[in-house]
Amino acid sequence: MAFPSRVVLATRNAKKLAELQRLLASLDITSEVLSLDAFPDFTEDIAETAPDFEGNALLKAQAVADATGLPAIADDSGLCVDALNGMPGVLSARWSVARDDHSNLELVLAQMADVPSERRGASFVAAVAFVDAGHEPVVVRGEMHGELLREPRGSHGFGYDPIFQAVGHTCSNAELSPQEKDALSHRGKALRALVAQLTGRTA
Repeated sequence: MAFPSRVVLATRNAKKLAELQRLLASLDITSEVLSLDAFPDFTEDIAETAPDFEGNALLKAQAVADATGLPAIADDSGLCVDALNGMPGVLSARWSVARDDHSNLELVLAQMADVPSERRGASFVAAVAFVDAGHEPVVVRGEMHGELLREPRGSHGFGYDPIFQAVGHTCSNAELSPQEKDALSHRGKALRALVAQLTGRTA
């Protein structure tokens, strides 16, 4: 299976779209990548009812492929904190009552306020699903290990990036350049694995 010349990313998040376009360009993939904004008639709110990242990514990719008739890529990703028994996990985007990036981040910081440095381990996890009619779905996973900081740092990235520091680094994800983050990130690893599976390249 080759990487399709046109593909829909199952999101309206402009930052996720830019990230995928940047990652594919770095892999010499010149496909046209559309977001759901290109399909104003698609108004379905896809319920993320699966218990894991892989299941939710597949639900979203399948729904978008069915609705648009085009190959679809979807990701489900989140922050898994050791001291919170792996939470927020699949609930990362809706962890707080407000369900916005700032409120979610502040709630995790509050929940971790009394946790000592040696117990602040965490991982970012991303599952990426690809669905194309007539082919078996492909689902891959990427992980980024690190620890939680005690206060936000940096202005790049999104979500929990300002409070996450990857193993081997002294800055937060939000202090990394987009290219530096792509090389390390859970989503970058998953997308490289997806391209490898679809094209036969080495990830």
